[in-house]
Amino acid sequence: MKFKKAIITGITGQDGSYLAEFLLKKKYIVHGIKRKSSSFNSSRIDHIYENKSYKNKFFLHYGDLLDSNSLTKIIRKVSPDEIYNFAAQSHVGVSFELPNYTSQVNSIGTLNLLQAINDCGLSQKTKFYQASTSELYGEIQEKRQSEKTPFYPKSPYATSKLFAYWITKNYRESYKIFASNGILFNHESPRRGETFVTRKITIGLSRIIHGLEKCLNLGNIYSLRDWGHARDYVEMCWKVLQFQKPDDFVIATEKQYSVKFFVDQCFKYLKIKIRWSGKGLNEYAKIIDFDKKKYPNLKINMVVIKISKKYFRPNEVNNLIGNANKAKKLLKWKPKINIHQLIKEMMDADLENSRKLILR
Repeated sequence: MKFKKAIITGITGQDGSYLAEFLLKKKYIVHGIKRKSSSFNSSRIDHIYENKSYKNKFFLHYGDLLDSNSLTKIIRKVSPDEIYNFAAQSHVGVSFELPNYTSQVNSIGTLNLLQAINDCGLSQKTKFYQASTSELYGEIQEKRQSEKTPFYPKSPYATSKLFAYWITKNYRESYKIFASNGILFNHESPRRGETFVTRKITIGLSRIIHGLEKCLNLGNIYSLRDWGHARDYVEMCWKVLQFQKPDDFVIATEKQYSVKFFVDQCFKYLKIKIRWSGKGLNEYAKIIDFDKKKYPNLKINMVVIKISKKYFRPNEVNNLIGNANKAKKLLKWKPKINIHQLIKEMMDADLENSRKLILR
């Protein structure tokens, strides 16, 4: 029996690690590309690498999206059936601080992968998936964003991803590569990076509960987002490459919530009552009721959420919600995990992480 071979860039990230698990269960041979660095960043995939049942099925290679020679060498050696490009500088806020680096990795990195497929003579064999983003829409042109909604990126991150989106389409049309874009709306999990707002919230509240921190500072709590679970979304990424022809698809839950709602639901799950007061930068939340035996580090009237100007973006995107009708119709996909299940999973994981910090 011939097993399919897949390459995943960004294998050590949230999406890469979940996709690796998914593909291994589908009997793929999985090759991951990770950057060589002085610090280890493999915690999300250590359990896969150490699993004896995946011996000779899971491999890691050192490579860099900005080093076209390393990419060509790996792709030629593996001769993959599918490539999933999840590698990116994906934090919007950081992209304002590192616009040059963000632009190179996200745009030229994607170009290097596509050109490597061509240079290796694999344009008729290897299918290519580009992880695109809802941040492309930026300044909203339609109430619900679909594949036909005009783009209006509002950050260096989104702008770099716009190049990646179009270069993927260009190589599809110019060289007949099976190259598809998945326009992913926000997707979270316990493996989400610690600087992203949902994870920042669950980590912050967990540390407050364990007495490791006293207050959590947030930015624009009225931003509206379409939040799904990364585990659901990587299945959709796979479905995009199994479709009969290369195409572009919005991946979204079609439900929208504010950052403030996410905070409220976290407290609700913890069974801690809070009250919001003030407006603008003076808005805050304090605790008004809780189980004193369960949460000995908390106090009545303790201020646990404050708003900080530091965390507002220079060019804010306030409102994103996807229209995934095309994916639902053609790929027969719909998300399985709702926001309440997502919050439970993230809170439980970070409560355990904080407990371990105390025990060290």
